[in-house]
This record gives sequence, C-alpha cells and structure tokens, in this order.
Amino acid sequence: MPSVLVDLSPLRVSPAFRRLWLGLSIANLGTQFTVVAVGLQVYELTRSTFSVGLVGLCALFPLVVFGLYGGAIVDHADRRTVALIASGVSWAATLVLAIQGWAGNGHVGLLYLLTAVQSGANAVNSPARSAIIPRLLEPRLMPAANALQTIGWNVALTGGPLLGAALVAVADYGPVYTIDAVLFTFAIVALFRLPAMPPEADDSAPRRARVGLGSVLDGLRYLGTRPNVRMTFVVDLIAMITSMPRVLFPAVALLYLGGGETTTGVLTAAIALGGIVAGLFSGGLARVRWQGRIIVGAITAWGLSIAAFGLVLVVVGRGSPDHVLWIALALAVLTLAIAGASDAVSAVFRQTILQTATPDNMRGRLQGVFTVVVAGGPRLGELLLGAVSTRLGEGGAALVGGLACVLLLALAMWLQRSFWHYDARDPQP
Repeated sequence: MPSVLVDLSPLRVSPAFRRLWLGLSIANLGTQFTVVAVGLQVYELTRSTFSVGLVGLCALFPLVVFGLYGGAIVDHADRRTVALIASGVSWAATLVLAIQGWAGNGHVGLLYLLTAVQSGANAVNSPARSAIIPRLLEPRLMPAANALQTIGWNVALTGGPLLGAALVAVADYGPVYTIDAVLFTFAIVALFRLPAMPPEADDSAPRRARVGLGSVLDGLRYLGTRPNVRMTFVVDLIAMITSMPRVLFPAVALLYLGGGETTTGVLTAAIALGGIVAGLFSGGLARVRWQGRIIVGAITAWGLSIAAFGLVLVVVGRGSPDHVLWIALALAVLTLAIAGASDAVSAVFRQTILQTATPDNMRGRLQGVFTVVVAGGPRLGELLLGAVSTRLGEGGAALVGGLACVLLLALAMWLQRSFWHYDARDPQP
C-alpha cells in the first residue's frame, strides 16, 4: 500500500516543514471555528443569506490589495519576518472578535470590519508561508508536501465547522472566537522557529530596489508570459465563482434539511471530509505526468457534484422541517464529499505547477496572485450564489452553478489547449 497511501517523506526529511505543517494544521482548525461562527452570527442578526454573502464581499477588497502587494513584499523581505507580522495582525483581529462575542455585539458592521482585517492579514501571510515551503524541501517532494497540506487543511475544515457550530449552539460566539485565538498561537510558534529566509537572487526575474506598484506589475507581467501557470488560476476561478456552495448552508439547514447549526457544520465538513480521503490516498500523485488533464478532470467532477447537490435540494424542496431529513442529508453529504475530493486533487497539482515552474524571487508575487484566486474566488462565488438563490432558491442556485462550471471549463480548455498537454517531466510554464 505505500504507493497508494499518502507519502510522509516531507515530514521525515525536514523538521522545519514538520513543525510548520503541524502548527498551521492546528491553527487552521481554529480559523474554521471563526469562519462558521461569523456566518452563523451574521445570519442570526439579519436572517438573510445575502447578508452572509456580503461577508465575502467585505473580505474581497483587502484580499486583492494585500494579496498582490503582500506578494511583492514577500519577494523583497525576509519571508519569516513577513509571515510573523501578518500573523500578529490576524491574531489581534481574532481577539477583538472574541471580545465582541462575549459582549453580545448586535452590530453586523463590526463583523464585516473584522473580517476585512483578517482577510488583509491572511492575504500577506499566505504567500509568505507558501514561498517558504519550497525552500524547506526538494522539488520532487512538492506534490507529497502539498498533499499533506491539503490533508491538514481539510481536517481543519472537517472538525472546525462541526465543533464550532456545536459550540455556538451550546455556549454562544465568545468561546468559539477565544479558542481560535489560542490555537492560532501554534502557527506563530512554528514560524518563529524557522531560520531567516530572504528571497534568492535570480537573473531571469530581476528584483526592483524598492517595493511598490512596479513590483506588483512585474509579477503580473511575468504571469502573462506563463500560460500554463496562468491557467491554474483561471480554472480555479471558474470552479469557485460559479459553484462554491458554502454560503447556502445556513439556509439549507434551516429550510431544506433541518437540524439548524449542527447541519450547517455537517455540510461544511462534508467537503473537507472528501478532501481528507483524497489526501490519504494520494501516494500515487507524485508519479502523475499529465497534471493538466488531472486538474481538468477534477474540476469537472467538482461541478457535476455541486449540480447533484443542488438537484437533491430541488427534489426535497423548501419545507422548514422541524427534524433532520436523514436520507436527503446523507445524499447531500455524499455529493459534497465527492466535490471536496475533486477540489483537493485539483489543489495539489495547481500548487505544484506554480511552485515548480516559478523562480524563487518571483514566487511570492505569484503566490500572492494564487492567494487572491484561492480565497477571492470562493468569496465572489458566495456573493453570486447568495444573489442567485434569492431568485432560484438555494437548490436552483447550486444546480445551475455546477452546470455552469462544467461548461465554462470546457470553453477555457478550448481556448488554451496547451494546458491539457502539460507534462510534469518537461514542465513548460
């Protein structure tokens, strides 16, 4: 089974990567506490799916600005220092969330503001951490490292929403945000123990003397000359903008499936559970040669799975049940788990292509773009599906979004056919 099960080599050969992976995995668990708690708190204050979608809009602007500019900073400054400062800002915002939770805040605007602060800090933190990892491991270990990170992230996505929703139901919002603040310290400690890590010089991607708009534009121009790397962003945007269903879950749990906060946590965790299963059986990913084709297949499976989730809701219909509809919930969980497994496979290879096809002193800026795409795409998707659900209902929004994902992906592949032929043995960015 060693060729099928997840490859643990990165954890064995690099103590620094092992500490960072463990610290981030624990911190991500707390982050998911906050994600589900903010959504539930906004819905409790407004009773509006669209208002929950506005959380994504509030996070989008700082995500774009600080993701792009933060990536430029990462390519000019010590990456360990950048990650520590950004982590400190995010931790402070979490402490304020905890205070307002304990105080019984009734103003949704404060939640939007704190979400924006966290989004900006995370937009800087993420490219810094991602640019660090290729310096800790050999290129041949990157698919395995990305699979391990996917497992850690999805374990957090599984346990975080379930535990967070349960805590909200039992003990309100203050304890949820407080636990997040405690768990976040594990990531800060792991980053603190890293050595200094300034960017490496590379004549093929010269560095400006000062960080500014010019540095950001250099990164975007560089990306414009790398069609296959660029397509890793395009296909993920298609999937997330058209068919990220997370914003629908509070209303689905209340109006379709029953179970309230607990069902919301189960639906969110189902996507992550699929990602965990895919990660645990990722041992063969390092041997995949035609990585572009795997990404296309995985995103197609994502779109069809989300469409199937929507079909389940359409068949069930809005009935505001006073008990859990177990058969419908089981079918919904199955479709979302398949979607999560598909997204995990896509993420491993999209990240691998980016990390192995980009020089070190340009990696921060492209990782910044990656952060904008990975985090911003779902936020736009939440806003879009939240708006569509007001016209078609939550089930119709998921069904139409999933089918739109598949059709737009086919169009993108027709326009950029070289991505289908991307060869890991001869990577052409």
